[in-house]
Amino acid sequence: MSHLHIRPKEAGADKRIINITPESANWQFVGFEVVMLEADDTLVVNTQNTELCAVIISGVADVTTQEQLFSNIGHRASAFDGIAPYAVYAPPKQELTINALTSLEVALCRAPAKGLYPVKLITPQDCVTMTRGSGTNLRHIRNIMMDNVDAERLLITEVITPSGHWSSYPPHKHDTDAIPQESALEETYYHKLNPKQGFAFQRVYTDDRSIDETISVEHNSVVTVPKGYHPVGTPHGYELYYLNVMAGPKREWIFHNDPDHAWIVNP
Repeated sequence: MSHLHIRPKEAGADKRIINITPESANWQFVGFEVVMLEADDTLVVNTQNTELCAVIISGVADVTTQEQLFSNIGHRASAFDGIAPYAVYAPPKQELTINALTSLEVALCRAPAKGLYPVKLITPQDCVTMTRGSGTNLRHIRNIMMDNVDAERLLITEVITPSGHWSSYPPHKHDTDAIPQESALEETYYHKLNPKQGFAFQRVYTDDRSIDETISVEHNSVVTVPKGYHPVGTPHGYELYYLNVMAGPKREWIFHNDPDHAWIVNP
């Protein structure tokens, strides 16, 4: 199995089905966890030396920090509901208590930080939604924490790829610290399928093909992208959701299209 492909595990006492650290991914910046809670479950999360964004993928919760209480947040039964999520941003050295009011799926997105920004509730109205591309390259974007919300390193967005469509396409990369031409960002893709028995494909490859893998992704699995291009294709009959988490030396998303395929958007 590809070392870039992380399959979900059964939720144990820690309630996590995905737990990716910089050490386990063999990189520097992105940490990513997915937590599944039942109604009335409580989870306490310490941000330690990271900034953390808790994205409520589905369900409703109360989230308490050392400074604030955010009551009854979250309004999606599914990531495919067609609406943007709620999220809570917290700086280092904070403790978050998540109380599930319903069955709850939460993504915990982390990156090293100094503590420059305060706790913040990110509402669906704070998210920036758009449709990008055309034809079978059309996809729906929900920017949760891109340039619409301040953070030190984290960049977070959701994408819905319709049945039979492509996204992160034409293939692009962001693995070279050469601003303003390109930025260096690690990235995770957390995939969900509708219906959930479906599958999709993600290729990760570099110019020199030192990485060249095509991965069959299934419901609740993650693809880690340490470098290289990383397009995604969704088969007929299924729609694909993914949550992207990026972080790197500088908080700028500047990508470079594969020159072999750039003609698709620059005819």
